[in-house]
Amino acid sequence: MRYDKGRKDASRSRIMEVASHRFRGDGIAASGLASIMSDAGMTNGAFYPHFQSKADLVRESVASALEAQSQQLQDVLASGGLELALAMYLSPEHRDHPQTGCASAALLPEIARQPPETRAFYTERLLTLVRQLAKDLPPGIRDPEGAALGVFAALIGALQLSRAVEGTELSDRILAAGADAARTLAQPRQKVEAS
Repeated sequence: MRYDKGRKDASRSRIMEVASHRFRGDGIAASGLASIMSDAGMTNGAFYPHFQSKADLVRESVASALEAQSQQLQDVLASGGLELALAMYLSPEHRDHPQTGCASAALLPEIARQPPETRAFYTERLLTLVRQLAKDLPPGIRDPEGAALGVFAALIGALQLSRAVEGTELSDRILAAGADAARTLAQPRQKVEAS
């Protein structure tokens, strides 16, 4: 039985959506194809007309999640600037729902173990996010891209730590400290006067 292209595209999108949630929520290694396909409402055999391997699904799912994050970042920066972006990224809601959140914070150790093609896709998408943020940093920063890299590192690290610790009070303190660190990194440096 043949299906039209629209149905095949919809099936592919559904597989990627489920996989993206599973990968970010449970991890790549812990997310088997059988459970992904079951959650998508399809049989295991329906996977292979869409993807050659799990590695292909990982690459495309992570790329799609990062593209969506890029669009969201663009919208947030346009509507509320860096402060709103920090508040949304380092929020208890984001911390408590990794399956719908930042792919980097959820998956970095596993992405580092993926094939070179996946890491290349990831690098390309990360640099897009960094350059987006760099354009929205205050004027006077000597190396806006370097500052944006530092901000992302602070945000991702703070979110990962906040998810790892036991207890909401410490977790909330980590989120606040991460936001403070990101603000500091996003400010122009004062020149030190020679005495």
